[in-house]
This record gives sequence, structure tokens and C-alpha cells, in this order.
Amino acid sequence: MAQARKDNKGRALRKGETQRKYDLMYIYTYTDPFTHKRKYLYSKDLMELREKEKELLKDQLDGLDVYAAGNSDLNFVFDRYISTKTDLRSTTYTNYTYIYDHFVRETFGKNKVGDIKYSDVLHFYLYLIKEKGIQVNTLETVHSVLHPTFQMAVRDDIIRTNPSDGVMAQVKKKPGKNHGVRHALTIEQQRAFMNYTANNPVFCHWTPLFTVLLGTGCRIGEIIGLRWEDIDYEKRMININHSVTYYPRRTDTYKCEFQVSLPKTEAGIRNVPMMEEVYKAFKEEAARQKEEGSYNTMEVDGMSGFIFANRFGKLHNPQAVNRTIRRILENYNAEEVLKAKRE
Repeated sequence: MAQARKDNKGRALRKGETQRKYDLMYIYTYTDPFTHKRKYLYSKDLMELREKEKELLKDQLDGLDVYAAGNSDLNFVFDRYISTKTDLRSTTYTNYTYIYDHFVRETFGKNKVGDIKYSDVLHFYLYLIKEKGIQVNTLETVHSVLHPTFQMAVRDDIIRTNPSDGVMAQVKKKPGKNHGVRHALTIEQQRAFMNYTANNPVFCHWTPLFTVLLGTGCRIGEIIGLRWEDIDYEKRMININHSVTYYPRRTDTYKCEFQVSLPKTEAGIRNVPMMEEVYKAFKEEAARQKEEGSYNTMEVDGMSGFIFANRFGKLHNPQAVNRTIRRILENYNAEEVLKAKRE
């Protein structure tokens, strides 16, 4: 039988307790049951540390009592819910926690879960759209986090009904902005966008990337993560077998990082026909990189040889692509207004 660890005074240390050698500080290490993050208690006195351990256990039990009474806030319920999702992909988990922390935790999340009504959720969603200016697809992600959180409280008999039921349908009925409706560019709009980009000295280097995006209909993460080995010039086919995401780190949400994300279903792995314009875009991009000696040197989760790169030889940040599209639209529209005034 293994001997118990002891401190410098010969006292046996309990599970989770350690003593540092260089300053004799006592440390109790535990895992937060909701965030799954390692946390620590410190004391220079062993008895004082054990008092802190008792207080920690009491607080955890009190938190469960408050939850059972329906008096805990929504933040507590969400943390409890997300702690059960051990089967989530790392990128999905990070996205859910980021969305919740960014839009809910410091505002709506402080309400008691037992007091939240349908109209409260509706007003909160409308506030996010009108005051925060978020798009409906982002709001749907917020809803996909809140709805199962409330549903868990229903199943635990903390609340009787899910106050978020039917809220998204009501939000999309609101008159005015055609919320939830996405409009594809017409052929003329696509042609105008691509012609302006190709002939503009500031944006022309984006032409191959936008040509591939328009010509394949693939998601931005799939195109950013596309590698030279994924395209077949002879068969004129593009193999989509992964995408690249850019999310806050799971352990340090103040920093973002690229990660390779594999399709959730077999249908996500597919071959996309390579149109003539897309074929030319790949050839032109390859010729430009060879001439300039500018290649994507980044490696992500063991993958390398990515086709598209920014000026630093790294992967494009999806938000940078979105900002570029907005700049192109703003510049194009401003020039059209100027032309109209001159005419």
C-alpha cells in the first residue's frame, strides 16, 4: 500500500493537498465541477488550508441547494449545463462558451432562472438585435445555447416550462428588417463585385480567394483550410474534407487560435466540381506564389500546404475576410454615388 505524502512536520497530507518545498506553502488542488478548470487554494498553515477546504465544499453544496430551489442565476445553470457536454468538439465547446460569455453572462445571465419568463427572453433577444446590432444567425447561436440550458432546468424540475420556447419564431416575425432572410447576390451583383475587386489596385490580390468562394459555394472555413493536395487539376475536382476555425482558446479565452475541424457527418466530406474560373484562379495563385516566393508556411494540427495566405504567410482570419468584403462594398457604393452625382 502506498505511503501517504507528508509535510515538513511529518503530518500526512490528504488527497489534493501538497506542500511546496521552496517556501513551504500548502496548496489544495481541485477541479471546478462546472468549468472543469483546475483551481487552487493556498495557505501557509495546514489547518487554515483545511478550513478553506471545508468552506469550499459548503459553498458548492449551497450552490446546489440554491439551484434546487430555483433561486440560482442563469449563469450557474449554464455552467452546470455546459459541464455535462463532455462529448462536444473542442471548437463547438469554445464557441458556445464564447457566445454565452460575450452576450449573456454579464447582463441577462444574472437573472434568477426561476423568475425568467417568455417575454423576458423575447425582450432580451430584441435588445441584442436592436441595441447590440447582432445578426439573426448570431442570435440563433445564442438561442442554441440558452434553450438547452433552460431545458435542463425543466428536466431537473427547477422550472415548469422552457421560457425560450417559440421565441425565435416570434423574433423572425417582427416587421421591418426581414430578419433571418438571407439574400444571395444576383449574377449582375456577383459580376460587379468581382470586376471591381480585380481592377482595384488595393483589393486585386483578393480575386483568387473570392473567385473560389463564389465558384464553389463552400464555407469560408473550408476555403481558408484548403490545401494544394486537396485539388485535382486533371479531374477538375476539389476534395472538401476539413475546415479551419478561428476561436478563443478553451483554457484562455483572451487568445484565439486556428484549429482544424473535421466534418460532423459523412455528408460533410465531398467533392466539388472545379469550374473553369476556379481552375484559372488556382493556376494564377500558384503562378503568383512561385514568382514571388510567397507561400503559406503555417502548420495547424499537423496540416500544412494551405493554398491561400495573408501578407505574413499565415492563414486568413475569417473576420479579416469579412472586413475586406465590407470595405469593397463601401468603396464600390461610394464611387457609384459619386458617379451618379457627376452625371
